[in-house]
Amino acid sequence: MKSSCIFLICVLFILTAFRPVEAGLEIGAPIPKSEVKLHDISGREITLNAARGSNGLLVMFSGNRCPYVVRNQGRTTNICAYALKHQVGVILINSNIALQGGEESLENMQAYAAQQQYTWFYVVDKKAEIADAFDAGHTPECFLFDKNGRLSYKGAIDDNPGNAEAVKVQHLLNALNDMLAGKPVKVSTSSTMGCNIKRF
Repeated sequence: MKSSCIFLICVLFILTAFRPVEAGLEIGAPIPKSEVKLHDISGREITLNAARGSNGLLVMFSGNRCPYVVRNQGRTTNICAYALKHQVGVILINSNIALQGGEESLENMQAYAAQQQYTWFYVVDKKAEIADAFDAGHTPECFLFDKNGRLSYKGAIDDNPGNAEAVKVQHLLNALNDMLAGKPVKVSTSSTMGCNIKRF
């Protein structure tokens, strides 16, 4: 009985951690909720449109405590810095509304961002309104928009969210480089794996 319970728990974890690519925004879709004001860790309010750079916008759903976010800390910092260097705006969104009174509070977001030396926006999605509009389910989960505000890529940072040393394909970096070169993004979607966004 005990072993069967453990098996069921493992199956449920795998099913909830994996997110297929078919759901959500279509490639070519405009930025959803682009004028909704979001509270940034700096104390100011920012919209997705205002966060855009001249070459586009990278939106990443993230958090402070998710083990997958922690495993992707270095990769997140590198790709966000790379995007900013190439005039692609960056905004990380915390939609974990069920935990906003605790480990995902604004104060903890500020502390985490300082620890990770974020130089980009990190905002609170108080009612998970943005996550719902994007149909985002995991942290981390990425959406890359071109200079016209059209979705060019959605999915994971790379092909091994759980293990940086085993990465073979850097999906987001490849998409960024294709987009910046004015080429069609060769791989425009990838499956995401991570912690579920805690909406309830």
